[in-house]
Amino acid sequence: MNHLPGFELVSAGLADLKRRVLSPNAYLVAVGAPRLRRLGIDVPVDVPEQPELALYRELRDLEGDAAHGSYLALVRRLESFERALERELRGQTGPVRPRLGDGTPADR
Repeated sequence: MNHLPGFELVSAGLADLKRRVLSPNAYLVAVGAPRLRRLGIDVPVDVPEQPELALYRELRDLEGDAAHGSYLALVRRLESFERALERELRGQTGPVRPRLGDGTPADR
């Protein structure tokens, strides 16, 4: 799965959420949490509320006027990852067991 576009953002965001670190990547994963869960990614249950707004505010604090473009780019990257994972999993039978870059199951 580490070959998919946006994997590095999702992987880092999952790690941050599991450590309860609220980073831009963590907020991004929270934005995509419902769809990521449907794809078999184990996203922690206690994700931040209103992650879209939290992500934008975090980017605004970090990047000022460039925040809007960065926000859109990150969301497009997340959507690319989700679409690519959907394509990869299409036709697969049985439970989906995505793995992180180090080979461990994503749900650990």
